Amino acid sequence: MDQTRQLMRDAVPLLLQWYRVCKRDLPWRRVRTPYSTLVSELMLQQTRVEAVKERFVRFMQRFPTAEALAAADEEAVLKLWEGLGYYARARNLHKAAKRIATEGFPQTEVGVRSLPGVGEYTAGAICSIALGLPVPAVDGNVLRIITRLTADGSNVGDAATRARIAAELRAVYPPQTDAFCEALMELGAIVCVPNGAPACGACPWNGLCRAHAAGREEAYPIRSEKPARRVVEGTVLVLRRGNAYALEKRPPGGLLAGLWQFPFFEGAAPDLGRTIAEKRAKHVFTHVEWHMTGKLVEADGRPLPYIWATAGQIAERYAIPSAFKAFAEWIV
Repeated sequence: MDQTRQLMRDAVPLLLQWYRVCKRDLPWRRVRTPYSTLVSELMLQQTRVEAVKERFVRFMQRFPTAEALAAADEEAVLKLWEGLGYYARARNLHKAAKRIATEGFPQTEVGVRSLPGVGEYTAGAICSIALGLPVPAVDGNVLRIITRLTADGSNVGDAATRARIAAELRAVYPPQTDAFCEALMELGAIVCVPNGAPACGACPWNGLCRAHAAGREEAYPIRSEKPARRVVEGTVLVLRRGNAYALEKRPPGGLLAGLWQFPFFEGAAPDLGRTIAEKRAKHVFTHVEWHMTGKLVEADGRPLPYIWATAGQIAERYAIPSAFKAFAEWIV
């Protein structure tokens, strides 16, 4: 343990020096406030940086403060979030903003952790980046680079392994908490990558890394095999009546809770009119895959339990999950 911790101490200044030179120019790094850090970190949960950059800018232009977000209608927040997926994050951010607008931004690790939607990793990122607190943010990137640096063969799927690595990071945290936290993330994102060969020649740790010295970089981290995703076969009906299209709201709990969608049926769909076009699409969630048959249907005259909206109204008001993107192309 002492040798591993000393290795990590030796790695810190090399990482900070590398980060000063090599960090990417990302919009959330230009002006830092606790609120903007909360927004960026929730957006970045399970989402690629490239997908977040423009949306973060638009979101902050529309809701520059927690008070502005707190005063917004939930549907407006969800519409601006459209395309980022995992919409529970948007609802949690909205709830957090309401609390912050009333109580102020929490200044302790416990307080940050209590905000809606803020888990252990996100709390660490906010505390380190925005509040100057030495709280590790341990995600898959950080687990990968630390287990490679130290040749740690423990299963990173175990809570005990993650807790131990977090404790080791906390013990070597430098005063520059924001730079250190982001440098760890950056190294895992652009150098010590998960798929394909890591760019060891560009790594500030290539003279220290035990996995690199052994030529076994890709052997780490050690993980348990993930269970296979459940597959759901479904049918999506894009029902058209005149210049309006049918929408329904998903149930308040579960996958895509409370969002708008085209009528969706597990298995076959009822005959509700004349089919004009048909195509297949797939959408992958964390634990389930939807294999969908989509049909553009000219609805007959029978009463149907849906709301009807024009293409313009859908574009302005209704957040349609990206799971239905392939079928939204029929909306004209």
